[in-house]
Amino acid sequence: MLARQVENGAPFDVFLSANRGYVEGLASSGHIRPDSVVIYATGRLGLWIPGKAGAGLEELAGLKRIAMANPKHAPYGAAAQQALQRSGLWDRVKDRIVFGENVRQALQFADSGNADAVLTSWSLTRGKGATLIPDSLHDPIEQAGGILRSSRQLAAASQFLDFLRHGGGLEILKRHGLEPATGRTK
Repeated sequence: MLARQVENGAPFDVFLSANRGYVEGLASSGHIRPDSVVIYATGRLGLWIPGKAGAGLEELAGLKRIAMANPKHAPYGAAAQQALQRSGLWDRVKDRIVFGENVRQALQFADSGNADAVLTSWSLTRGKGATLIPDSLHDPIEQAGGILRSSRQLAAASQFLDFLRHGGGLEILKRHGLEPATGRTK
């Protein structure tokens, strides 16, 4: 939704997304300055089964409803599907998946009792007794950002992106469940 707002001229200076492809697409279409695109963090996937701290993926086989973000447009949903496939569980649970539009809606399904478990962003689940899913079970979830071509605050926008990747910003991201990432996209 935010990427569409950028395409329609939203007055943002910086666009950040858990979906690297959205940022790169906006750079390709001229909405974001291509030389400003950076990977600022790597997300991790968490499994939360309310009332079962430290539960493993294998426990999903016995549950009725499992929430996750829609893998067609949400990187955490794609990572959740990959984790289930690579662990050999996808075929056993795919008919019991409840798709949220995003990571927060997926979490809300479990919070409200409308799902028995959720596979979503570690940053949303880590304080709930969730399990961190091994990153070997899914492709990296690269968080990307870039400066909008229409920005009138280029210096401040550039400083903000640098802040996210170094020093204080990096520490804040780590504290909230994201991992550091380095480099610029091409």
